[in-house]
Amino acid sequence: MAKLKAIPQSEFEQRWRTLQEKMAAHDLDVVIAHGDEADPANVRYLADYWPLFESGGVAIGRTGDPILLIGPETLTYAQTRGRTPAIKQILQYRESAEPDYPGMKLNTFQEVFGELAGGKPKRIGIAGLSVMPVTVYQAIKDAAGSAEVVRADDLLTEMRMIKSENEIALMREAFRISEIATEKVLNEMKPGMTEQEVVGIAQAALYANGAEYEGHPTYVLSGTNSTHAIGRPSPKVIQPGEMIQLNIGALVGGYASSVGRPVCFGKMPTEMRTLVEVGLEAHLKTMEFMKAGVPAKDVVIKFEEFVRSKGFGDNLLYGPCHAIGMMEVERPWMESSSEYPLQENMTFQVDTFLYTKEFGLRWENGVRVTKDGVEMFSSYRNEVIEL
Repeated sequence: MAKLKAIPQSEFEQRWRTLQEKMAAHDLDVVIAHGDEADPANVRYLADYWPLFESGGVAIGRTGDPILLIGPETLTYAQTRGRTPAIKQILQYRESAEPDYPGMKLNTFQEVFGELAGGKPKRIGIAGLSVMPVTVYQAIKDAAGSAEVVRADDLLTEMRMIKSENEIALMREAFRISEIATEKVLNEMKPGMTEQEVVGIAQAALYANGAEYEGHPTYVLSGTNSTHAIGRPSPKVIQPGEMIQLNIGALVGGYASSVGRPVCFGKMPTEMRTLVEVGLEAHLKTMEFMKAGVPAKDVVIKFEEFVRSKGFGDNLLYGPCHAIGMMEVERPWMESSSEYPLQENMTFQVDTFLYTKEFGLRWENGVRVTKDGVEMFSSYRNEVIEL
């Protein structure tokens, strides 16, 4: 059977109808979902459009089909991959260098509101406000006139939280490719290589096996660089006996993955091995705590209690899980303040990060919540890895 590579058109159309039902319940006449190259999720979720250089949006009214909103330069690109029947080019979605495009006829938000709400929307919702430039927001506000402009992120978050069969299939494939790339790295990297050279091995394997892109910037962080919860690979040379934090993820059909493993060339020093073992035990415990119906905060509290019971509470930076889907990190986070219950087909990265002043480590695997526990998307080498 051929592997699914994209969400079918029928599922996009169902997303539009579901969002319109939510709009009616929240008394919203228009919703504009925003995305950019770094966080395209809302736009890709509604239109399969993946912005680059320019940003993008999807505007939808209470009835009818949505409109894909793009900048001045990407019309032919949007026509080949967007899923909406209508596309409008708007100046404010232009590149950050802000060219003027003299003589080019462009559309306006007034035209968008005219088509979607008869020109007189009373309430306009914005999803993706945290990544929307002020220039786009101000243009919406100016065109809105007396209409109320409100945040509408929760509408799309609620939809994206529970994954469909097609979404889960794409995530399984992304994790399958990630495991292949991880194995390739473990087989081919050597002391004396730079972190960036090892990234090259991972990237080659991801693309060769069907990834459309990286699910996130690939982590190869060694020595004190491994203390970075967020970091970029450097020209540093990898040495025997030091921690190497690997996080390798494929993107397939818009859906992300990540496989995280702590690795060392040669035997790990005692302190390092102890923390790696505690991290792995806590990582697997987290999955034992998870199943549909469990309050999310209970998983976090039990995880933190376990780590503290082992004497490593001071080595924690954040809680054990965050959602994954069209972004490798997306809402909802799983924290001790999280009131929501876990539901079937929610998908999470179980992300166990522990660190000292000298080194840090991350165990990371994707899971799908089931009524009885979790389905692991990645299980390759959940063990102490000494090369």
